[in-house]
Amino acid sequence: MWPFKKKNEVETRSATSGFTAELIAARESYISGRRGIGELTATVQSCVSLWEGGLSLADVTGTDLLDRQSLAMCGRSMALRGEAVFLITEGGLVACSDWDLRSFNGKPTAYRLTIADTGGGRNETALAGEVLHFRTGQDVSAPYYGSAPLKRAQLTAGLLQAIEIALSEVYDTAPIGSQIVPFPESKETDMESLARGFRGNRGKVVLRESVQVAAAGGPAPQTDWKPYDVTPDLSKAMTKESLDAARGAICMVFGVLPGLVNPATTGPMVREAQRHLAQWMLQPIAAGIAEECSRKLGEQISLDVMRPLQAFDAGGRARAMSAIVQTMALAKEAGVDPAQALALVNWE
Repeated sequence: MWPFKKKNEVETRSATSGFTAELIAARESYISGRRGIGELTATVQSCVSLWEGGLSLADVTGTDLLDRQSLAMCGRSMALRGEAVFLITEGGLVACSDWDLRSFNGKPTAYRLTIADTGGGRNETALAGEVLHFRTGQDVSAPYYGSAPLKRAQLTAGLLQAIEIALSEVYDTAPIGSQIVPFPESKETDMESLARGFRGNRGKVVLRESVQVAAAGGPAPQTDWKPYDVTPDLSKAMTKESLDAARGAICMVFGVLPGLVNPATTGPMVREAQRHLAQWMLQPIAAGIAEECSRKLGEQISLDVMRPLQAFDAGGRARAMSAIVQTMALAKEAGVDPAQALALVNWE
């Protein structure tokens, strides 16, 4: 009966631009970053690369699941989103592009995960014990979520993005290097030919004969050919100082000393910045990752980023070791127990 069809026809759809693929493309900004503002700047991406490279070089003991690739993805996700989620499978850890969770007493109990695949992702449901959830910057109102460094410094990120966008628009649309040369009143065709003559002699000194005219009872001024530069003066807007201050603040948010991006930096400053990043930012994150893995995998796991990054003073350690050896030898000669001496100075 009309309008029904007598037989079922097979409906064909395109797999390359399906609904799932379009949905993933629409959520690209969320996957790459929470705000999508400062994440696009070179300063933020440099700090993210330092997080990614530092965690990927960490020494892992107690498990084989945390490979270099997983640690690198974890570092990038935690730098841009403040958290990273991996599904524990028999073949290893599977990174999740999106997730939703349920919690009890502020602790996650179940997850609804989205795993990215070619042609579209898939959804899976897992218990909290089957998922590794790494977080940083947790708030007391939502301890089951992490917060990215740029989310905690939105004003600075917005300032950095505004300055860089303004500079890019100025260099794109402003008449940089253009000049206005006054010329006596002439025909439009003569003015066009004169302008073409200036453009065709780049790098040369072009001399044109100025015609003195008499109008309104007097001759034209002698400054008839004085050029006027229309290049915008950005120094009055303090763009350099504002850009440097915004970059330094963003670097400090990520645990990178601003002296590392200074063009006049030296080797000792680079080493101090490297030690600061590894000791005060990456190592606490690595300790949190190790604690989460030890809780979920049932093994005692530890991560160390100080040794592979060489984020310590080698000369200071050598001098300290020499002093310790000499002190131990003197204590042995004097018959003093070194353990008691170490306990007096609270040194284990």
